[in-house]
Amino acid sequence: MSGTPRADTRPLSPHLQVWRPHATMAASITHRITGVALYFGTFLIAAWLVALATGSDTYGLIETLLFSWFGKVVLYFWAVAVLFHFVNGIRHLLWDGPGVAFGPKAASAFSIFNYTFAFLGAAAIWAAAAWL
Repeated sequence: MSGTPRADTRPLSPHLQVWRPHATMAASITHRITGVALYFGTFLIAAWLVALATGSDTYGLIETLLFSWFGKVVLYFWAVAVLFHFVNGIRHLLWDGPGVAFGPKAASAFSIFNYTFAFLGAAAIWAAAAWL
């Protein structure tokens, strides 16, 4: 420890410019994005609950907003975000615990399954809601 600074010789973490895009990378980025989206969706649900508690005028305004075509699109993608974040969280639990599906091929297949599950699951929820 001579007190003179020296360059850090440890390797730098690879950046997006170094890696070739793949399904696991996309799932990791999407997991972060859906985590942020869940906050905003939670504000929508909270606004709906507050409107429900304040009276029929405010509730009618929120209901009109949420059941417009734009509101339905937002709610569909919020459902996609919930399902994707949920199933991707299970993937992380499997990775961290028993180490299941940690190989490159299995991780990519699980990532593609996550996207498929999220979009088809949200569509199934909306179809069931429309049917009832």
